[in-house]
Amino acid sequence: MHAEPATYPVLDRTALDAAVRKASFTGVVTVDVGDERRFERVEGYAHRALHVPNTTQTRFAIASGAKTFTALAVLRLIEEGVLSLDTRVRGILGADLPLIDDDVTVAQLLTHTSGIGDYLDETADWNASDYVLSDPVHLLADTEAFVPVVDGYPQASRPGTRFAYCNGGYIVLALIAERASGTTYHDLVDAEVCARAGLGRTSFLRSDDLPGDAALGYLFEEGDRTNVLHLPVRGNGDGGIWTTADDLHRFWRALTEGRIVNEETFEQMTRPAFAGVRYGMGISLGAKSPRLIIEGHDAGVSFRSVHNRDTATTLSVLGNSSEGAWPVISLLTGVV
Repeated sequence: MHAEPATYPVLDRTALDAAVRKASFTGVVTVDVGDERRFERVEGYAHRALHVPNTTQTRFAIASGAKTFTALAVLRLIEEGVLSLDTRVRGILGADLPLIDDDVTVAQLLTHTSGIGDYLDETADWNASDYVLSDPVHLLADTEAFVPVVDGYPQASRPGTRFAYCNGGYIVLALIAERASGTTYHDLVDAEVCARAGLGRTSFLRSDDLPGDAALGYLFEEGDRTNVLHLPVRGNGDGGIWTTADDLHRFWRALTEGRIVNEETFEQMTRPAFAGVRYGMGISLGAKSPRLIIEGHDAGVSFRSVHNRDTATTLSVLGNSSEGAWPVISLLTGVV
């Protein structure tokens, strides 16, 4: 399905066709400006074997895009006085995860400057077919179940001294939020982020119990092999939430209009937290200051959503294969 773009932003249809073909993109591309959908394109299947097509209403997993939701849940707890940015996490962890330095703070976990060792090495060569989890994936449904997964990794650097993207840090944030609040991490995200933003179709789904409107994640450009054995059965602090193109634009508007966190918190969240790095708290910052970015890449997932605060424009690319969306994302970088 195609809908012609309006005058802004300008999309090169021929170049987009080529990008879609390059890695057999399967998923959805949308551009929303204010209350208006300016462009949409849908490719491929939510369920290949049954030939169920993707639609603009399909729910897609967004992998590390969930980190933004984790950050917001934690920031809401800070606004409510349950935590602070300066909270040292050792006091909440107790005897768990003893290799995490005593000086690590909530702020450092949010900004990837904690220096803790990571259970997933982002710098290592990675193939979609790799099995990267040491624990059986069916056991990984709740936050406490991830404690042994992130345990045993020595501190990599002194807290606060360098930026190093850290998946494990966001698992620890989910654990801290859950223990400090007395509310499960998933319920916190539902109440403090999704409900406040009006996201009716965004949640952490179980991969073994997907609703009919959720796209299966495919490892490769062709074939029916899914990611169900490669990821936790239910995502947690570092990834695995599911959403739609509509909810993403709704999310961005709620965030920038102060309906999730207040203006002061939003400004702090979207300020570069470490010299030379365009990253705030759970969110990437475009080279041009109005642009906010969330992104995810995993087995069966390729995703980016960009929002321009000045024009209330959201460009989202949601893919349900490991690599299919990247040529499209690369082409559209900078469009909004």
